[in-house]
Amino acid sequence: MRTIAEINEKIQAGKAVVLTVEAVKARVQEVGVQQVAQEVDVVTTGTFEPMEASGAMLNLGQTDPPIKIRQCWIDGVPAYAGFGAVDLYLGASQMPDYNPFADTQENEDFWERGGGHVIEDLIAGKSVRLRAVGQVTDCYPRSSFETTISRDRINQFYLFNPRNLYQNFIVGINGGDRPLYTYLGLLQPHLGNAVYANPGAPLPPAQRPQPQHRRHRHPHPPRRRHRLH
Repeated sequence: MRTIAEINEKIQAGKAVVLTVEAVKARVQEVGVQQVAQEVDVVTTGTFEPMEASGAMLNLGQTDPPIKIRQCWIDGVPAYAGFGAVDLYLGASQMPDYNPFADTQENEDFWERGGGHVIEDLIAGKSVRLRAVGQVTDCYPRSSFETTISRDRINQFYLFNPRNLYQNFIVGINGGDRPLYTYLGLLQPHLGNAVYANPGAPLPPAQRPQPQHRRHRHPHPPRRRHRLH
């Protein structure tokens, strides 16, 4: 049996054998568990599907003089600022409050943008506009701040998926006469499509045996409850 250190060495050398859990199950049916254990170094079992709660955590780094951000917009999209002084959470499904490009260019498609588009721009290394309102204190005397930022000009930028792992999610259908634009995606009228999420084989809870429920008799009869009058 290989050790974790040996598998890591094979990964670094580019020689590791990596299969998805679906492929492993199919291979086990062919050659058995023992043979697969000898052949395969890594089994990938995770799933990744951002949802409406997905977003990005940002730490901007402090300004001079310092600011304690209490309201913030990135390309017109509000970012939650209830963390540290310059920590933000930008939700992927957050819609814009205003168009910061209205004075410089006409952009009819701007109101179709949201937090996910801003995150996409940051990942691509593009610059985005930031406007912040601060809570003035003795430690943080700055009251407002406007600048442009990119992923290379801030301290931290992490994607965050609090609802990344789930099973047997709802199925979305549309029996009406017009298209519905939902957080599941576009639902076509007259039951034209169905949008659903079910990881299937990679989902460990779905593979667990169902528990057997048994009735247990109380060793002693239940006590009577007394009411206070």
